[in-house]
Amino acid sequence: MMSESGGGLCFAAAVERFYAGLLPWANLDAQTGAEPSLGGSLLYAGELDAAGSAPAAAGSMAGAASLAALEDGARQRQAMRDGVVDFVVTTLDEALRILKNSIRKREAAAVCVAQSARAVEREMAELGVLPDLLPPGDAFLPERRWFLEQGARQAQAASVPEGQTVLMWSVAEEPVRWMARLDETARACLEASSDRGRGAALRWLRLSPRYLGRMARGARLLRCEMETARRFDERVRAQRADGTIAVPVEMHWS
Repeated sequence: MMSESGGGLCFAAAVERFYAGLLPWANLDAQTGAEPSLGGSLLYAGELDAAGSAPAAAGSMAGAASLAALEDGARQRQAMRDGVVDFVVTTLDEALRILKNSIRKREAAAVCVAQSARAVEREMAELGVLPDLLPPGDAFLPERRWFLEQGARQAQAASVPEGQTVLMWSVAEEPVRWMARLDETARACLEASSDRGRGAALRWLRLSPRYLGRMARGARLLRCEMETARRFDERVRAQRADGTIAVPVEMHWS
């Protein structure tokens, strides 16, 4: 399972943990039924390196407007290709114009400023730009400390609580075709469940192909109740047996 998508799954797991960590500050959005949403919130993801990419992607999946910074042009372009950010701009002013519009519309957007994180943070503090949410770490830096003192909240990656698991599945052949079929099966299992985090899990499942597609195109992971994982396992085995799914499916539970 891990050959083509191992690195992608590591990234997906980091995004999922931070996505779960953002949910305590999410609201139920009337437009998306029972799905939680951070629409209208600003997440500052920090440096768009390996650590910062996960919060940026998680913020978009949770519905937030996200701001990140990165000087390296090649990595900026890669972040665009991977779907981690939607826009790369040269100044904070440009970023804020995009983000203010997204916040007003309560829509997700991720913007990267082509500068160092420290430079962007200093300018944010000078302009009085206060993010609602911050990623873990670096609370000792002056600007981050100012954000926290002014009311910003620092989200943390969330561990898996008792009674839940992280279910992972993958296919080695024709992932575009078969992952969509498996997503439908997982969605049906969630909709039939009484999972505590059903709305968050449904949102995660719906948006995973968009935000994690390039890096985990042949694999998925999903935080859910153990009973939902068992139901999914049973249905996939039945579909393999009757030929509805015609390729091997590898599954793991954390």
